[in-house]
Formats: sequence, structure tokens, C-alpha cells
Amino acid sequence: MTAVASPPHHDGVDALLADARSRLDRIDVEAAYRETLDGALLVDIRPAAQRAAEGEVSPALRPLVVERNVLEWRFDPRSEACLPEASYDARIVVLCQEGYTSSLAADALRSLGLDATDVVGGFKAWREAYLPTACPGRAS
Repeated sequence: MTAVASPPHHDGVDALLADARSRLDRIDVEAAYRETLDGALLVDIRPAAQRAAEGEVSPALRPLVVERNVLEWRFDPRSEACLPEASYDARIVVLCQEGYTSSLAADALRSLGLDATDVVGGFKAWREAYLPTACPGRAS
């Protein structure tokens, strides 16, 4: 008879999120906009369908679209799959739809030794603050 392994202990996704955020200095959309203008890499990790439905950051700000499932490989300077922009000197500001997934993603990038944070409220807050967007069906 084989022994049944006990399930791993976890405190749930809310605890996971709180733990990740404890290591981040999260920024609001206005700070994210200023940092982007000053040269930070604004990285939108939302899936294509969500960007198509909800809109995108204006291309004039040169956001990088890197979906969540490949983020670490694209930004780890040691990875063969890294982007040319990937650097330990780069400031990375991660954006998702509402600011949840981006916290976990930014924490993962920090664990690789990168200077990363995320945007409180995500793209939804960005759009509500009337920051530059390319939204479906309307120009901004």
C-alpha cells in the first residue's frame, strides 16, 4: 500500500497576494505614467483578448506587451529568450487589468533580481484617469 502524500500547506490566494505585495512599492497610475515618460518599461501582461476588449496603453508610450505566461523568460537577462530591453538596470512597471496579477508578476521579476513594481488598479485605473490609451472603438 502506498502512502498518500498530504496536500501542501497554503493560506490561499489572498495570502499569496499579500505576501507578494509586501515586497513591492506599488505605484498609482499617475506615477506609472511619469515613470514611463522618464524611461521605465511599461509592461502590459494582459492576454490579447482582454486588450482587444478593454483597450491598451497608447502606442506613443511604447508599452511592451508580454503576456504573463512568458514574462520571466522575456525579462531574465540570463535567458536565451530575453527581450533586448531586459536588463538589471531597467525599471519595469507591470500592468494588468485591475492590479492583482501584476503584483504576483512584479514580485516574480524582483525574485530574478530586477527592479520591478506594479500599478495599483491596473489598466482600468489608467483608463479612468484619462491617461493615454488606444481603446476599442474610440481614439484617445
